[in-house]
Amino acid sequence: MKTIAIIKYVFITIGALMLAGAFYFYQNRQAFLKKAETVQGTVVELVSKRSDNSTTYAPMVSFTTKSGSKIEFTSSISSNPPSYSEGESVEVLYDPADPKDASINGFASLWIGPLIFGILGTVFFLIGFGIILFGILRQRKTQYLRDNGKRIETKFVQVHLNYGMAVNGRNPFQISSQWLNPQTNEMYVFESDSIWFDPTEFIKDDIIKVMIDPSNPKKYYMDISFLPNLKN
Repeated sequence: MKTIAIIKYVFITIGALMLAGAFYFYQNRQAFLKKAETVQGTVVELVSKRSDNSTTYAPMVSFTTKSGSKIEFTSSISSNPPSYSEGESVEVLYDPADPKDASINGFASLWIGPLIFGILGTVFFLIGFGIILFGILRQRKTQYLRDNGKRIETKFVQVHLNYGMAVNGRNPFQISSQWLNPQTNEMYVFESDSIWFDPTEFIKDDIIKVMIDPSNPKKYYMDISFLPNLKN
C-alpha cells in the first residue's frame, strides 16, 4: 500500500534531520566549551514555567565576568522538583565575546538538547530503516520460495480482516487456507499477504496454491497472483 511506502521514508527523513540537528548542537556546544570562561555564579530565583498540566522551575543565575560585568541569565532547562535552590552556588560557563551566552556547567544544561535529538533521531531512523529492511527480506524470501519452494494445493478456508494491522484506520484482508501433510498427518494453516480490497468475489474455487519450504512448511508464500492489481 502506498501509505506504508510513504511512512517509511517519512520516518527515515525525520530521523536523519533530527540526527543532523543533534550533530549541529553537539558541534555548537563543543565550540562554546573551547572558548568559554569559567566563573562561580549564584541562583537568585527559580522561574516557573507552566505547560498544560504541570509547572517546572528554571534557575535564574547571576554571575560576574572576569572583566567585572554583572550578568543574569535563565537556564533553558527546567524541572519539577527544581534541580537547584535559591542561593545555591553553581559553576557558570560563558562566552567572553558575548557574556550573555552563558550556561550552568552541568550535563543537563550542556547536553540534554543534543541527547534528546540524538535519541529521537535514532529511533525514527531505525523504524524507517527497519520497515525497508523487512520489506527487502520479505521479497527475498518470497523470491526464494518461488524459485525453490514446493508447490502444494491447499483448501480455501475464509477471507478475514487482519485486525493486527491498520493503516489510516483500515484493516487489510487476508486469505486463509489449510493443508494436511500426508506424510506426517499434520495440519497447516496459511495466511496470504495483506490485501487492501475484499478478494472474496475473485476466489473462483476452493484450491489455493502455496509455495512451501520442503524442510519447513511454516516458511511459505501464498500465490495470490490470480487477484487483480490494486490501482492506487
